Order: sequence, then structure tokens, then C-alpha cells
Amino acid sequence: MSEKIAAVDTQPTSGIHQSCFQCSLSNLCIPIAVNKDEIDRLEDLIKQGKTISRGDHIFKEHSPFKSLFAVRSGAIKTYSVTEDGEEQVTGFYLPGEIIGLDSTNTDSYSCSAKALERASVCEIPFSQLETLATKIPTLQHHFFSLMSKEIQGSRQLTMLLSKNTAEERIASLLLSLSSRFKLRKLSGTHFRLPMPRNDIGNYLGLAVETVSRVFTRFQKSGLISVQGREIVLEDMDALVDIVKNHGKCMKPE
Repeated sequence: MSEKIAAVDTQPTSGIHQSCFQCSLSNLCIPIAVNKDEIDRLEDLIKQGKTISRGDHIFKEHSPFKSLFAVRSGAIKTYSVTEDGEEQVTGFYLPGEIIGLDSTNTDSYSCSAKALERASVCEIPFSQLETLATKIPTLQHHFFSLMSKEIQGSRQLTMLLSKNTAEERIASLLLSLSSRFKLRKLSGTHFRLPMPRNDIGNYLGLAVETVSRVFTRFQKSGLISVQGREIVLEDMDALVDIVKNHGKCMKPE
């Protein structure tokens, strides 16, 4: 059976309340060990299925921190604004991932979160979550784990930006997206990029022209196929080699 092409813009039916037990993403954003009663208590505080139009914000940098947000469908980017007023993309979030974890020890959001396409999120009031987590050890452990992954993600971005070549950075991003789509039981080799190339360049510290040039080189070398934002990873091993060998396995043009 062929894998389902990974696309993150499919929307749930508007206005329908779906149990966390029924949600296909529950294994990603809630602990597996919780029982039905504990799920019910968690659901009582979650505001489910809030629809966000493309380009709209979920929250803005420096606004009061009140809630975490679990992406239910679509894709979200986070960004900060530099002292010069320039936007710096800090992350991309897919269904099942939690936004706002980097602000849990502050009074305000450390970045802004904007929908890259029409999206749906579940809002989780943090103060109520903290209270509930003290009563459900597995829930507390789960969110400590999520916060740890957020820290690891920040470190990975620092490492990604320290890589020498544009080829390394883009190959690393494609492999990261591949593994994240696989976690959602979607194809890790055939997916739609939820973000435009200028956001990819901003995130990776590259000019958009460089991003386009590397995509073209990868395509000519048979590593990927690209049609608009739809991409097929034709040679995963070669992409891994680029990351491991610091881009040296790419032949110069």
C-alpha cells in the first residue's frame, strides 16, 4: 500500500468537538499512559478546534503568556522581530506539535506565531494545566518531556545555522520534515512544503536565491523532485551523506 502524501492543510469539520481519545494526533501531544477519566479532566480545560486563517496570529511577541497551543491541522511559523525591525523565523510547527513552550517561565510570549495556511489549534490554558499536572503525574512528566524537546530543538537550530554550506542546511531541514511527517503516519519521502522559500531562507540564514539554487542543484543531481511546493525525496541516503560530509559530496557547478 502506498504511503499517504504528507500535506498539513487538511481541516477538520468546523465546529465539531472531537474527543482527545478520537484525535489521530493524541499520541503526539498527550501522554499515552493517561486513562479515560484523566483525559476527560484534560479535555475540560482544552479549548478545541480554534480556526486560524492564513496570515493571522495565534499570539504576538511580548503579549501576555496565558496558553499553550497544540496544532491540530495546517502549519504555523514562529518568529521574532530584531532591533532593526526585521523578522527572524525561529520555527515551523506541524500537527501534533505544541507552540508556546519556550514562554512557560516568563510572563509574555518570546516570539510571535502566525498561520502559514488555514490552520486549527487547541488552546490549553497554562495555569490550569499546571494545576492539573500536579494531580496527574504522567501528564506532568509528559510536559516536562515536551519542554525538553523544545530545548533540544533550539540547540538543533543553533547547530543547523553553524553548518558551513547551504546544501547542509537545506538537506537537514528536508530530513527533519521527513522524520516529522513519518511520526504522523504520512509519507516521509513525498510531502508538501508548508512554508514558502523566503521563510526557509530566513530560518536557515540564507538568501532566497540561494535556497532556489540549492533546490535546483538537488533536483538536477536526482536527490529530489520538485513541483511547486510538492517535493519528493528521491535519494534519502545522498541527503544524509550531505549532512554527514558537510556538503562535500555535492559536485561543484
